[in-house]
Amino acid sequence: MIPHADVLMKPLRIKSMVIRNRVMSTSHAPGYGVDGKPQERYQLYHAEKAKGGIGLTMFGGSSSVELDSPATPWSQIAVSDDSVIPYFRQFADRVHGYGARLMIQLTHMGRRTRWDTDAWLPVIGPSVRREPASRSIPKEMEPEDISRVVRAFGAAARRCREGGLDGLEISGAHGHLLDQFWSPSVNHRHDAYGGSLEHRMRFGIEVLSAIREATGDDYVIGMRMSGDELMKGGLTQEDCIAIAEDYARRGLIDFVNVIGGQARDEMAHAVSLPNMAFPVAPFLGLASAIKRAVDIPVFHAQRITDLATAARAVAEGHVDMVAMTRAHIADPHLVRKLAGGHEDDIRQCVGAGYCIDRIYVGGDALCLQNAATGREATMPHEIPLAARARRVVIVGAGVAGMEAARVCALRGHQVTLFEREDRTGGQVNLAARATWREALSGIVRWLDGQVRRLEVDLRLGCEATAADILLCTPDVVIVATGGDAIRGDDPGSEMHQTTRDVLAGRAMPTGSVLIFDEMGQHNAASVAELLATRGCLVELVTHDRLVAQEVGTTNQPVHLREFYRLDVVTTPNMELTETWREGNRLVAVLRNTMTGAEEERVVDHIVVDRGGVPDTTLYESLKAASVNHGQTDAHALVAGRPQPAMERIDVGAYALFRIGDAVAARNIHAALYDALRLCKDL
Repeated sequence: MIPHADVLMKPLRIKSMVIRNRVMSTSHAPGYGVDGKPQERYQLYHAEKAKGGIGLTMFGGSSSVELDSPATPWSQIAVSDDSVIPYFRQFADRVHGYGARLMIQLTHMGRRTRWDTDAWLPVIGPSVRREPASRSIPKEMEPEDISRVVRAFGAAARRCREGGLDGLEISGAHGHLLDQFWSPSVNHRHDAYGGSLEHRMRFGIEVLSAIREATGDDYVIGMRMSGDELMKGGLTQEDCIAIAEDYARRGLIDFVNVIGGQARDEMAHAVSLPNMAFPVAPFLGLASAIKRAVDIPVFHAQRITDLATAARAVAEGHVDMVAMTRAHIADPHLVRKLAGGHEDDIRQCVGAGYCIDRIYVGGDALCLQNAATGREATMPHEIPLAARARRVVIVGAGVAGMEAARVCALRGHQVTLFEREDRTGGQVNLAARATWREALSGIVRWLDGQVRRLEVDLRLGCEATAADILLCTPDVVIVATGGDAIRGDDPGSEMHQTTRDVLAGRAMPTGSVLIFDEMGQHNAASVAELLATRGCLVELVTHDRLVAQEVGTTNQPVHLREFYRLDVVTTPNMELTETWREGNRLVAVLRNTMTGAEEERVVDHIVVDRGGVPDTTLYESLKAASVNHGQTDAHALVAGRPQPAMERIDVGAYALFRIGDAVAARNIHAALYDALRLCKDL
């Protein structure tokens, strides 16, 4: 049982609006907007949370109110004209149909955006100060610009009310225009909008006054803000408390949504969107301090990944409403599961940051461990029963195999799952051994628990042969045997160890270690940190233009921070071409990928990460006798139709499929998506 869980189920009243419980999802930008509108995909994503019992779901993180705050980056919502109103009405009807409340976040990005998108207008700000994250230099706002943006906020707020939304918040967090005026690190004006904190608050007062005038006294208006910018020359905790107190006293806001930090550069961004390298609820104290100072409800988000922490935050009076945004990406039904006494079935967010990192490279938000999130139109969160029960044999109990077993069992099939190791989890168990990435083990724990609860015939320590499989008289065989690490084929590669060898404990390098990374993902970076903590002298070499190039915005800065802290040497634009032994040491030949010039390193060990190659032995032994010759019909798979091979299964015949790294080396999400979209239609 979760202590104090009952407090999360208590309603919260704000003016005439009643929110059915104390759990919410904050405004964010999942990259689902189309033409600046929250269309079907966007709406279904939030409606699933409403269906799952959430009290309040907020959308449109950074919804733009004016043309010089473009909506294009990260597929944002544009609230700058009336064409958005019908979409809001449709959206509100969907969410209200499940009993939840729906709000939006309005903002002007100021300098924190790009000028070379949409209308190609200059970005604007209180002063001419370059923004490190966007690399934009703003035009200093003239009085006419200030008046124009204030009017734009008022007009956008009117559209929200006419669209049937239950309320709105404005963004004074993450370095948007409102907090650019507040922060002395950005605002260097000498007029009525600069200088003292009182003057720096003036723009926000005018914005909120315009919003209040446009929507009326009964409409719910809130503000997201930092409780401390956590930077030299920025807003202090005392400043932030004073702002919240002043705006609340004036009656301009009905709630305040508090976070910690800001997002002006890469490390600050990683801190303000904390991943698994950070403790749970690292900035709850900032929200608690503001709650002591104001008499309006206080909301809070930032790495509250579990209901026990959420319940404590509310029960102890730190906040009135707790935001579990990424937790709902992992499991949009977590409130319903809590209310029904099924806490053990909640798929808990592990803080991988995959959802956020995809957005900042122009992708859409996807959960590392829940392939249905963001795909509600095609992928089910609740698995329906099949029309006919089948006998399904799955080989390999990594995450792909366990997800296949889970989905097939929920479909009503009789499932046997073989695993040659004495535990489930496969390569994720190895990844979780690397310093701050231990939380990945939560993915394995949840899948393992689900497989056992569903009474799958789990055979650990059993390396299945074709004969073992056929003894089960299967209708369907799914091969999820993963793959082997690639050592390379350059001269001397037989002397290399792999990152997988290190994480599995098969290799224990000491002394000086050269790590060569061809993948640019977490593995090599994590192993570099791990070996450095063991006292090794580590150089991380990559052929990419920077180390950990494929690692996203909220994760890569943490790796870089650890490299500096641990004195890991990083060398980009080099490839390992040859190795030979010299006495009891190794000589590595490195070639510069830009100039072709060669260098040598003399080290004790060489560790490589060159990706993986599928283990096809079992698959090849089963392929010829299968009705589909082991082929997955891609057109049926993508269209969400059952595999044609299922129609050809007869007595003694079976369909054969491969998923995950047994097909090609990719990542955890790809493995789980393979399993879900195949097995949901078996």
